[in-house]
Amino acid sequence: MKVVARFHSPLTSKFGTPRQAGVVSSLPGVIVFDRAFRSPDAIRGIEGFDYLWLIWGFSANRKQATPSSHDHDTSSLTVRPPRLGGNERVGVFASRSPYRPNAIGLSSVKIHHIDYHAPDAPVIHVEGADLIDGTPIYDIKPYIPYTDAHPEARGGFTDQVLWRPLRVVLSAEAEQQLSAPDYQALSDQRHVWQQLLQQDPRPHYHDDPQRRYAMSYAGYDILFTVADDTLTVVDIRKL
Repeated sequence: MKVVARFHSPLTSKFGTPRQAGVVSSLPGVIVFDRAFRSPDAIRGIEGFDYLWLIWGFSANRKQATPSSHDHDTSSLTVRPPRLGGNERVGVFASRSPYRPNAIGLSSVKIHHIDYHAPDAPVIHVEGADLIDGTPIYDIKPYIPYTDAHPEARGGFTDQVLWRPLRVVLSAEAEQQLSAPDYQALSDQRHVWQQLLQQDPRPHYHDDPQRRYAMSYAGYDILFTVADDTLTVVDIRKL
């Protein structure tokens, strides 16, 4: 398959990236077409749609399995979804695990606007994606409500297990850092990265309240700890 575009995101690693599209609806992203497809003709009529389907590649996956982590084996027929606590197995084709026989992702994203005047125009600005920076996109299709929306559909194990977002608080030191001029860009997007943290980016077998984690966002490392249902941002570092 040909790569038709690349995705650009403030998220540069899998850690902290939403596990599903639409979970953090205001997360910004940009679709930049490869040169062969960089023409207004390629997206003529797209302004009439609100959402797009992106077909893309899990380019950041580890390519091989390790003896202690069979979830990273793309030949495995079962996986451990985070929604089930990382302990219960389901079939790979009954999940949305990124570790699949073919490392292909499918995401529905909202069109924010289209820039026809950028140097690499046209570029499509979207919201709510679950793609990291540099992800290859293999195809783009319009989302069509009358065929693609099924509000009455069952959701399998996702209907049975309630997902409770974490409460996010900032230490006094982190609040002070956000008030500095060098952190203005991060402060302006506070509502976005706080929503990302609410989803609990940790591996679900981790339960150490003293352990520090770091989520990279828009050129900053956001360091945090988690105790019970509260995530505390303890430090912010500009990269």
